[in-house]
This record gives sequence, structure tokens and C-alpha cells, in this order.
Amino acid sequence: MRAVVITEFGEPDVLKIREVPTPVPVRGEVRVKVKATGVNRADLSQRMGKYPPPPDCPQDILGLEFAGVIDAIGDGAGDLKVGDRVFGLVGGGSYAEYVVVHNRTLTKIPDHLNFVDAAAIPEVFMTAYDAMVTQAGLVAGDTVLISAVGSGVGTAALQIVNALGGRAIGTSRTAEKLDGAKQHGLHEGILVKDGKFADEVLKLTDGKGVDIVLERVGGAYVEEDILCMVPKGRLMMVGLVAGAKANLDLGRLLANRLDIRGTTMRKRPLEEKIDAANIFSKQVIPLIIKGDLKPIVAETFPLKEAAEAHRHVQADKNFGKVVLIVDAE
Repeated sequence: MRAVVITEFGEPDVLKIREVPTPVPVRGEVRVKVKATGVNRADLSQRMGKYPPPPDCPQDILGLEFAGVIDAIGDGAGDLKVGDRVFGLVGGGSYAEYVVVHNRTLTKIPDHLNFVDAAAIPEVFMTAYDAMVTQAGLVAGDTVLISAVGSGVGTAALQIVNALGGRAIGTSRTAEKLDGAKQHGLHEGILVKDGKFADEVLKLTDGKGVDIVLERVGGAYVEEDILCMVPKGRLMMVGLVAGAKANLDLGRLLANRLDIRGTTMRKRPLEEKIDAANIFSKQVIPLIIKGDLKPIVAETFPLKEAAEAHRHVQADKNFGKVVLIVDAE
């Protein structure tokens, strides 16, 4: 099969199309003919050698999410059958024509979605829902601060907050992305120019602060986050685009009994991934079918132009998701 392979760590040009062995499903697994796969910031980090995949995943083939059609089934694969349209997450390997996954981590694609839109859903919507709802306990009336609100995770989080009756405040370094987010229901946007935003958040919340922070940027943003959270506020770390180091006011952390938690989908044990997929199927899919949640696709590229897709994301040009089309049939 064809796959995009990392030939060495470095800039986008290290990504090359190569012929590699087609995977074969074993018991409990199915093979999916990939139609489309999402491009994520984590892919860029892995390409640079900064985010290694789990040991049981392809080490040189990128890709964390996919949409496609089941074309082979191992023993004990439940009620799934060849021809089913499915999507889901993998620890790596979806920049390829085929991917093998555990049957219980798959979800059937709603009938109204095409493969490109479906491929833009799993990583960002599962990450945002798991962090804000499953772990941070988002309920109606909560105010949520979403960093990098124009990103894939940011636009997914914004929609989830609105669907559940919360109030979304978003940050971005570009006015255009804030404008785009407002068209999708952002209540208030903050243009971040010098890395400072806590004072503006406090103004918007009458000095109270926010209940939940979904932090994708990391670095110095975390220092600002804890300055604008309510007592017992929850800060969910889902990304480290700006770095893994921050100088925190531990006195405020202690006094306000703040909860700071890091979370990632990729390195979880299989059973936890199955649990997340079940929650996604039962709680997120109905909102997608209803129309409350919609994938936002910024750009598409053919698989052979994966390097160009990476350059596009690296330049921070996209509002929403970038998707690679693997099989255009």
C-alpha cells in the first residue's frame, strides 16, 4: 500500500510517499480502507522527532484519525462487517491507504457525513469532549476559556460548549480567526498580542473568572490561565504548542484549590480508548446527527501533498481542520 513515511526528522520535505506492507487484521481487529485522514499539530511534532508514537504503532507513518470503509475483518470483530463506513482514532499510521484498528474503538459514520468531513471529527471532538465534559465536568451555565479557538480542537470545543449550554470565551493571535469563531457561536473573543489575556477575561466575567480552561497552547499561557479562574476551577491541558515550561503562582493554585490536569488520547491503554469511543458514540454522535456539532474543514490536500499540508498547518493558516484525501473514489 501507499503511505506517507517520515524519512528522517525535520521540516515537511522529509515526508515521502512509499510502498509499505499492507497490514493484516488479527483477532478483534478490522482493516479499514482509508478515504481521508486529518492533519493534527501532533503530526508536525512527530515529524520533528518531538512526539514519538506508542511502541505498538507504526514508527514512521503519521496520522491519528481516519475515515473509511472496512475491507477485512479478523475473528471476534463483533457486528462490524465489510463495507461499513467507520471513523476513529489510532496511535499512528493513518497517512496510508489502509489501517488496522481494534474493532471496539470504531464508530460508524453518520449517513449525512462524507469521508472528508468525517475525518475532521475524531481527534478534535473526542479530545475536547473528553477533556471538558468527561474529566472537567462541564455543565450548562459554565464559562469556558478556549485557547487557540480557531484551531481544530478550539472550534470543536466551542461547539460543544454551546451545545451543552455553556458560555465560550476564546483567545487567538489573529483577528480573522476570532471573527470566524464568532460566526460559529463564540460569545467573546480576545486578541492576544503580548501573551496577556487574564485581565480581559476577568473584565468579561465581572471579575469572577472562568470555570474551565481548555489549554492547547501551553507555555506562558498557563500563567495567565490561573489568574482568571474561579475557585475550584479546572484547567485541562491538551497541547503544548508554545512549550512545556511555565512559571506558576503556586500560592494562587493552593488558595483557589485549582485543578490542573494534562490529558492525551494517544498513549492511553486500549480499555481507556474503548471507553472514550463508547462515550463518543453515545454522547457526541447524537449531537452531530442533530446538527449541533459540525466539522469545520479549512483545506484539503491529496495524500501525495502531505508535505504541503504540513506547511499550511505550520504557518497557522487554517481555521478548523486540514484533511488529506487518501482515496478520492
